[in-house]
Amino acid sequence: MTTDKPLRADAQRNREALLAKAREVFDAGGFFDLRFDDFARLAGVGTGTLYRHFPTREALAEAVYHEEVATLCDRARQLQATLPAEEALATFLRGMVGHMDAHQGLARTLATLMATGSGALAEGSRALEQAVTDLVAAAVKDGAVRDDVGAGAVMMALHGIGAAHDRTGWRAEADGVITLVLDGLRRSHSGDGQREHEQESVVDQSGVP
Repeated sequence: MTTDKPLRADAQRNREALLAKAREVFDAGGFFDLRFDDFARLAGVGTGTLYRHFPTREALAEAVYHEEVATLCDRARQLQATLPAEEALATFLRGMVGHMDAHQGLARTLATLMATGSGALAEGSRALEQAVTDLVAAAVKDGAVRDDVGAGAVMMALHGIGAAHDRTGWRAEADGVITLVLDGLRRSHSGDGQREHEQESVVDQSGVP
């Protein structure tokens, strides 16, 4: 198995400069409006340097996305290591909404790229889902949340929130969706009793002893 050779210090600086500028353009929502070669000019590097690091616009976008995913996954691990499981899950999900709000241009650009079926973006999505899976599993183990709803359902809610970013009042509604998700996940002993009562009522009404 081969591994990528470490970049020289100057090459690493150039790569980071390109990624930083791409992230700015993402956030401004102009990633597809800018000529690809202009990324080099804005980052203060040569065009050849741009193409050496990122041969295509899609490769640059995927690199930005991978950095974002790595940051979010690191955040999830940090929360899991320092907070009670239920609080870690809630803090991460609310933080995801804050991240989407702060980087709306990035969300729009990624939604466009996801439509192309990018394997790299799908890989990043799987990494993020694994981070959510670990947070949910820890909360289930603590007995804080129900065990019959998987992380996939949480990811669907997050995807829905991201897809609706153009709605008026998006932030308040997004926070409300997260509240609904957390309330729905939370284990309720009274709710368990209610379900048992409903099951008993069904049996009584059916006439089956």
